[in-house]
Amino acid sequence: MPDVHAVLSASSSKQWLHCPPSIRLQENFPNESSVYAAEGTFAHEVCEYKVRKYLHERVKRPQSEEFDTEEIEQITDVYAEFVISIIEKMKDNGCEPLAFVEERMNYSHIAPSGFGTADMLIIGKNENGKGLLHVVDFKTGKGVFVDADHNSQMMLYALGGLAAYGFIYEIETVRMSIVQPRLDNISKFECSRAELEEWGESIKPIAKLAYEGKGEQKPGDWCRFCRAKPVCKACANEALALCREDFLDLDAGAFDETAEESDMTAPYEADTQTAVFKQPGLIPLSELAEILPTLNRISSWIEAVFAFVSSEAINHSVPIPGYKVVEGRSKRIFTDTKAVVDTAVQNGYTDLYKQSLITLTEFEKMMGKKKFNELLGKFVAKPPGKLALVPDSDPRKAVDLTTAEQEFSVLPNNE
Repeated sequence: MPDVHAVLSASSSKQWLHCPPSIRLQENFPNESSVYAAEGTFAHEVCEYKVRKYLHERVKRPQSEEFDTEEIEQITDVYAEFVISIIEKMKDNGCEPLAFVEERMNYSHIAPSGFGTADMLIIGKNENGKGLLHVVDFKTGKGVFVDADHNSQMMLYALGGLAAYGFIYEIETVRMSIVQPRLDNISKFECSRAELEEWGESIKPIAKLAYEGKGEQKPGDWCRFCRAKPVCKACANEALALCREDFLDLDAGAFDETAEESDMTAPYEADTQTAVFKQPGLIPLSELAEILPTLNRISSWIEAVFAFVSSEAINHSVPIPGYKVVEGRSKRIFTDTKAVVDTAVQNGYTDLYKQSLITLTEFEKMMGKKKFNELLGKFVAKPPGKLALVPDSDPRKAVDLTTAEQEFSVLPNNE
């Protein structure tokens, strides 16, 4: 997988399209990786391996002691099977499709020096025999539901695909799919070639502003992965304004900055200068529902600020007034496992290992899917997932709460 990123990358396009100067502002901060990013990279490598293997390419399976788990095997299977089904369907439509795995897409004719790597690009014909370009993107995240509808990342990949390979077939339709197995999400969006190219032309002025670091800072949900977020004035102003609006009674001027009189000189008056927090228990549920989007924005900003300040103190020894760095709780570990086993056995202790059943995925690999389903399929069940409250914009189907209440009912207290 290529690891070079453009300034105006497709993956960050939602950010720079809404807040153009943020891309240059965040260049002052390191692009630090995380365990989630490392896991995502490995999962993408496994996806690439499985698709290339289907395409009869000689490839070596990627290895990882930390991330090569049953869940990764399952979610990458979902992606690979989806991609393979697209290719097979195009073959059924009477053409031999072109399949590009982890293909670098150049869309610099839209965004200056713009390029990105598409997980999968497939060119062929649709059910009506018309030229079709299909872009597929794999997402490992389970925190945010990603929708393909007018998804700027996918649309930029598609524009790059048209620029590179549009002459091979007379492409009339562009289809974009996002595969996000951890949220049972396969989201699709389709538009005409003309519509896509018109959108590309419309964002050129914004892309130019972003590349030059110009334009207006505008906070929103696109700030999620912006590295400048912890010190962004626009984010701070918005978060504090939202706090004041939703949680503070400011009619009495709680944030008045005029100098206070001393207790000795000031006449007694009722305290109207202190911020009075509204009591959530007295707020109607309808009003609490209106506040929920605000809470997400505020908590996201708070987490980003605390993470940034913590990093400065812990990793760069920057003193933070009123705070100190301490050690957290740790667990005991063996420093030499082999020596532990040898010593224990020499002293008569032999029951040192646990035995457990291999995983469902390991059974499936050992037997093959057909034999597995034939022998063990009747013993496999998928329990309902944990219930969660999400906005109406989330495309997942709402749960029938009368049924859910029975499945998730609280056990009676017999005490």
